[in-house]
Amino acid sequence: MTIQLRQICLVARDLASVIDDLTHILGINTCFIDPGVGRFGLENTLLPIGRNFLEVVAPIEENTAGGRYLQRRNGDGGYMVICQADNRQNQQVLRQRALDNGVRIAHEADRKTWHICQLHPGDMIASFFEYTWDENEDFNNNWPPAGGLGWTDQVKQDVTIGYLAVELQSPDPVRLAEKWGQVLDTAVNRDGEILSLDLNNSTIRFVEAFDGRGAGLGGIDLLVRNRDSILQAAEKRGCYISDEQVDICGTRFYLKQEK
Repeated sequence: MTIQLRQICLVARDLASVIDDLTHILGINTCFIDPGVGRFGLENTLLPIGRNFLEVVAPIEENTAGGRYLQRRNGDGGYMVICQADNRQNQQVLRQRALDNGVRIAHEADRKTWHICQLHPGDMIASFFEYTWDENEDFNNNWPPAGGLGWTDQVKQDVTIGYLAVELQSPDPVRLAEKWGQVLDTAVNRDGEILSLDLNNSTIRFVEAFDGRGAGLGGIDLLVRNRDSILQAAEKRGCYISDEQVDICGTRFYLKQEK
């Protein structure tokens, strides 16, 4: 089974201001707005990160899952880890494994040429986990949540190149790592105190929550081509943390300079 990190979703109170920060600091473009998220009381924008995506959603109605998540975590932050299945059979195997491990399906949609399965963040502890299959089974091009193929001319990699890892946090990172390992049927790696799972193109890292916000999607590792540009833009916008980290949308972006 091959599991490809394809999209990370953040949730914000004010979509426009977060998109403005992301485009100016990370040097990336927007590529798609999905009107379909309106059925969940949300608005969104997608931005390509290499051949994958960063999505930001924001509630536009009262009593939405996104709004409750903002309240629970005291502000903007990470929301979903979205992966792509290599085939429909393996997607269904993972779906059943989640059920066998006591994980509820929060949302599911079968659209004939692609199938979405979202696992409940309460059971996955730190965030939603979505595992999507589409008939093209292409990790680098077609992606239905971004409208298919129309995004490819918006890829910009002179500043930010791509994802390296996503960081999930919890007061009990061992339990968190074990749960994700069970559902993804992937061995948990241990390097000192650092626990992680290897995906096809990236890593999920599990750390102890240290920011007072409890369990959640707390950070993203980025491979970058021009860290100085990111740091300068972040400082102007009040997002600078250190020469290795900026904070946007309540999320730690760890900057790994291309060698």
